[in-house]
Amino acid sequence: MLIVEITDSNEKQAIAREILEALTDWFGIEESREEYISGSAGWTFFAAKGTEGPIGFLCLKETGKSTVELAVMGVLMEHHRSGVGRRLVEKAIETARLQGYEFMQVKTVKMGIYEDYDRTNLFYISCGFKELEVFPLLWDEANPCQIYVMSLK
Repeated sequence: MLIVEITDSNEKQAIAREILEALTDWFGIEESREEYISGSAGWTFFAAKGTEGPIGFLCLKETGKSTVELAVMGVLMEHHRSGVGRRLVEKAIETARLQGYEFMQVKTVKMGIYEDYDRTNLFYISCGFKELEVFPLLWDEANPCQIYVMSLK
């Protein structure tokens, strides 16, 4: 497996679409999924490529002069718990540091709401993210937003 940065906007969107449409347990709301796909064209984009093609991706977007957000990430189910996601996050951290960012953040659904998102929360914590704040109504009442942060210094 190889982690590569993708710079072509069309390739970014094609990879994002392929992966996200295979992960409807997490990206089941079409409007949100389409926002991630269109947004990916302008974000820093890393793809994990296996022998058959893309198996995962991660996008970073600037949210402030010192902060970058892990905006969206997806790894095909058959590659979960194989190190793909961790390698993508490590590459994102390395790149964000080189670009001079001091903090990285990620948003997900608060722990204890959905089992699938509990695994996502535990993954981010295992990567070194720390709880910052929960915004109960940022998305909607059924999906309270947990923000995690990490110092890159």
